[in-house]
Amino acid sequence: MELVSQHVKGIMEECKVRARDEGLRFDDETLEYIVTNRDMIELSPKIMIPTLYDYWVHDVKVLSGKGMYEAYPSNPYETVINTRPAISYYNDNNPDWLNVMIFYHVLGHIDFFQNNLFYKNTWDVDLTGQALADKRLIAKLRSEKGRLVDYVIEFSRGIDNLVGYYQEINHIISKENQQQANSLKINKIDYYFDVFLQQIKVVSHNTYLKEITRYNNTQRTGENFFDIIIGKYPEFEELYRQENVSTKSSEPDVMEYIIQHSPFLKQDENKWMKTIIQIVRNTSLYFQPQIRTKIMNEGWASYWHEYLFMRDDRICGHESDFAKVNASVTAMPKVGLNPYALGMRLFQHIEEMEDKGCYSFDYYNQADEVKKQKYDTLKKSGNPYIFKIRENLNDFTFINRYIDQEFLTKHQLFVSGKRFNQSRMSWEYYIKSKKAEDYKQMIIDTLYHPPEVRVEADKSVKGVLHLNHLFEEKPLKLDFIENTMMGIEYLWGGPVHLETSEPAAEVKPAASYANFWDPAIPSGTTPAPKELEPKKIQWKRVRYVMENRKLHKREI
Repeated sequence: MELVSQHVKGIMEECKVRARDEGLRFDDETLEYIVTNRDMIELSPKIMIPTLYDYWVHDVKVLSGKGMYEAYPSNPYETVINTRPAISYYNDNNPDWLNVMIFYHVLGHIDFFQNNLFYKNTWDVDLTGQALADKRLIAKLRSEKGRLVDYVIEFSRGIDNLVGYYQEINHIISKENQQQANSLKINKIDYYFDVFLQQIKVVSHNTYLKEITRYNNTQRTGENFFDIIIGKYPEFEELYRQENVSTKSSEPDVMEYIIQHSPFLKQDENKWMKTIIQIVRNTSLYFQPQIRTKIMNEGWASYWHEYLFMRDDRICGHESDFAKVNASVTAMPKVGLNPYALGMRLFQHIEEMEDKGCYSFDYYNQADEVKKQKYDTLKKSGNPYIFKIRENLNDFTFINRYIDQEFLTKHQLFVSGKRFNQSRMSWEYYIKSKKAEDYKQMIIDTLYHPPEVRVEADKSVKGVLHLNHLFEEKPLKLDFIENTMMGIEYLWGGPVHLETSEPAAEVKPAASYANFWDPAIPSGTTPAPKELEPKKIQWKRVRYVMENRKLHKREI
């Protein structure tokens, strides 16, 4: 792995100039490295962070990746990391014209990382430096504690999807708002005259004027105006203090609660484990926004690499090469999901709709389809509009708000179903729905959505950790419950209770038959018998109890 040549770096700097001219915003400093495909295999398990701590699972993934590469050689174009400065990796055999396209794609990613509000918790963090410090600390602990360090890492990683990402973002925003409020907070004189006298004490007009006169006199004599007030109104100081202090309370996530309250970790010989858990938690928090903005992030980068490259004079002579590469990256599949293609086309669709003024009551209230197709108010505000979307949304809000029937019709999208054709004795795909709501729900169901598990501190008996899964009709993966709870029990140092919901035993889940029977089966195939028709899932509440490394299950 080595830095790119000065020639290639010059190409990147020229791309930065052109990208900024179109409105993209990013730091001046970036690092570009040349890597081989095998280097990529070595870095991938560590999320492309060379300084990340070493862990035995990384070695397993490297061996697996090498085997996969031998069977299916691949040629990744680029990888970019949200660090300060941003680090990007490039294949060692890319021609200059391809690097131009890739650099524009990378700059789209960096712009997204450094301006989307869901990345706010990463903006002031030097990840590579912090990861190096964490790596050295873990290496030191390994030399002292041995394999026990890896057990703590293993147990911590088992629950690192339960971190309070949104609480962390809210805390940062609240902190910024508090700092802003402190800079704008009401001064003591204004509070006394505008709030205390008029709203709290509601003094007479005559008394108010006397206080103004007294204040003017103290300004000439140099006396302290508030000496008399403190004696006359002893509550004034406390009321003024409360006016300028805002309290913040946040519920700790599972990992944070264990760090703060675990009786096992409070023991002197185990306090070092808190450091390991905190490292795993911080790493998870750092990468949470990337999991939640995959479609937007890739779509934004793809939008800009196409837009900027098509306007770059360095494309001359490579139009067909670009078309081939770009088509392979941004092809919109009829079955399955390509986040590059979906995100890019949705940004293009939003820009086009906003340019025509279609995001308005007048457009939505238009009943005539022909008039809707020809609707155009020449608003021409699409470009700044998609920049606002890039700044404020994540994948869920992006998909839920902007996938509409016009988008599906334009790109001929649909929800596909799968059924068994008994006459041919084979599975076949068919168009299940062309409705925007169904397509939108299909995409939303693929998005990252970790379970919401909270600590029920008020239920806790001494030494027992109570966890409550806030059920959203998505059951926990049963195969993971035992090992995960065993890890929590170790870190907690006592019994762990988990309340969750599961399908009732007597009712068969609809998903069992979704691929076999469907009301839309044509007459040429044999429909499923009535007893196999999908039934509505019923749920029951259960409690898992992990004690002495043994798991017990009880119905509530």
